[in-house]
Amino acid sequence: MSSGQHLFSSNAICRSVDLIISSKGQIELCNQWLEWEATVLQPTQIHQCPEEIGRICFFFFFFPTSLPQEGKRNLLVTSALPYVNNVPHLGNIIGCVLSADVFSRYGRLRDWNMLFVCGTDEYGTATENKAREEGLTPQQICDKYHAIHSSIYKWFQIDFDYFGRTTTEKQTEIAQDIFWRLHKHDFLMEDTVEQLRCESCQRFLADRFVEGICPHCTYPEARGDQCDKCGRLINAVELREPQCKVCRQTPVIRSSKHLFLDLPKLETQLEQWLDKSTSTGDWTANAKQITRSWLRDGLKPRCITRDLKWGTPVPHPDFKEKVFYVWFDAPIGYLSITANYTDKWEKWWKNPDQVELYNFMAKDNVPFHSVVFPCSLLGAQDNYTLVGHLVATEYLNYEDTKFSKSRGVGVFGDMAKDTNIPSDVWRFYLLYVRPEGQDSAFSWADMATKNNSELLNNLGNFINRAGMFVTKFFDGCVPVMELQQEDKKLLALVGWELQQYIQLMDKVKIRDALKHILNISRHGNQYIQVNEPWKKIKGEDTERLRAGTVTGVSVNIACLLSVMLFPYMPTVSQTIRDQLNAPQSIISTMLQGNGTFVCALSAGHRVGTVSPLFQKLEVDQIEALKKRFSGQQVFDFHHVMW
Repeated sequence: MSSGQHLFSSNAICRSVDLIISSKGQIELCNQWLEWEATVLQPTQIHQCPEEIGRICFFFFFFPTSLPQEGKRNLLVTSALPYVNNVPHLGNIIGCVLSADVFSRYGRLRDWNMLFVCGTDEYGTATENKAREEGLTPQQICDKYHAIHSSIYKWFQIDFDYFGRTTTEKQTEIAQDIFWRLHKHDFLMEDTVEQLRCESCQRFLADRFVEGICPHCTYPEARGDQCDKCGRLINAVELREPQCKVCRQTPVIRSSKHLFLDLPKLETQLEQWLDKSTSTGDWTANAKQITRSWLRDGLKPRCITRDLKWGTPVPHPDFKEKVFYVWFDAPIGYLSITANYTDKWEKWWKNPDQVELYNFMAKDNVPFHSVVFPCSLLGAQDNYTLVGHLVATEYLNYEDTKFSKSRGVGVFGDMAKDTNIPSDVWRFYLLYVRPEGQDSAFSWADMATKNNSELLNNLGNFINRAGMFVTKFFDGCVPVMELQQEDKKLLALVGWELQQYIQLMDKVKIRDALKHILNISRHGNQYIQVNEPWKKIKGEDTERLRAGTVTGVSVNIACLLSVMLFPYMPTVSQTIRDQLNAPQSIISTMLQGNGTFVCALSAGHRVGTVSPLFQKLEVDQIEALKKRFSGQQVFDFHHVMW
């Protein structure tokens, strides 16, 4: 190979990769077609070419600008706001913030202009009750638990552009503006509501603080707003044998006047918008199905006020003692959190022609993001950016049961770091079992198996061997490479896996894309095993040259893997690049376009100190952890996610 940095087009080497994969009998034909095409970029050429500077000099830790940019893909990414008085469990983390983080990191590698916002949802009865339990004010509770959430997400390396909260002046300002716009356009209506009031607690009960038998499917633990089993909406007064979840007393029915969002009046607008959004955007199948079921049943007016004190005040003089209901108020938190990040927040939220909005959540949140909140914004008639891509996971269970903080069952965010398992390993396993198409389960035994087989024996083994061969056999410098047909076939496979990874990640198929990273390292391990560079290095010049080529190709594939891993395991990705002394300005080009394999470590490149990336999870260690989180301990946190 000649000197310089070689950019290999994956399109060229993948022309007939399907033939390579599908039929051994066609390999000779593939050999005639496959060419390892290289374009050499001399340093002087790069400096003289502004386009190359702009394309290549993109860094992994690119900090996005706060505003949409002309000529770029502008993506606004939100994660469902966690309710402040909980400690999120692993299911909450994978369903919302972690999935959104992976996609945001990936988007930055793709050179998209990203803004990733989230924050704690802090208003409502749950906060009032928690404050009473702990002898604090609601604001003190919010401050305390906002800090807990921030600490957990920091440990999990969730790279928000801004992690805010809903108890702000901006929240009041924006929510009340949307309210008055809905009022002006006649999309609000008054009605008298029968509500459940707990005489023991001396308060009207928020829907999620009532539990009883579902009137539709007889599920015994239905909430006051929705049944988790059949998914139907419920008015709390419809529950059979209702109970206050705080004191377990039977509440009584009382009447109160409230304001409603007139969803039937907005239904035609909503359906027209949904037809376009679901056909052009990346909506998960469950998001489409849940939304269709709501529309099929016909929309009904939705109450937007509550008889509480801790909430965004309703500005209407006839309802001055009330606050906005969480399902109206909380999604507006996305806007107010962005407004606390930048004064020019409207360039993101009132810019549907330039901005694509991605919402990440678990499936129980879908109706409020696909129907209720869009109706609020459509009715406001203020050119709001509506969701174009609604990404909803199914549920993650814990072993063969559900997470329960009160029963001490399952791993919650504040406990994960105490296991001495690195956050990158937690991220990897949660993403490996991400419930993309159906419910999945966290399993300690499976986590150990995946760590030991996929991370330690597959991915880590390949990257470590590639780096160690350079150190041990070539004095720490990447050797000269002369590609043979076998190398080109490997690179064709790697290029194909890279293209599949990009196609899946573009469609937010995060779990499926991860498998292609592991496939590449598997191909690499087989390549090393067949070629045995540790034997060839002791042979004649041609064999030593062959050992050098295998080592050089392998270490460059390891470099590619570090880029592909970055959204999933950011610390491991950085560690690999540090060990290989890899130039970030070059390897970042690998995820541009349809995928470009960069020979970033050319002959003569000196690597750093190479060491193992992963540790084995031992059986006794896993058994101890499984026992620890099986319900032996009891905690007092009640957790909900809106």
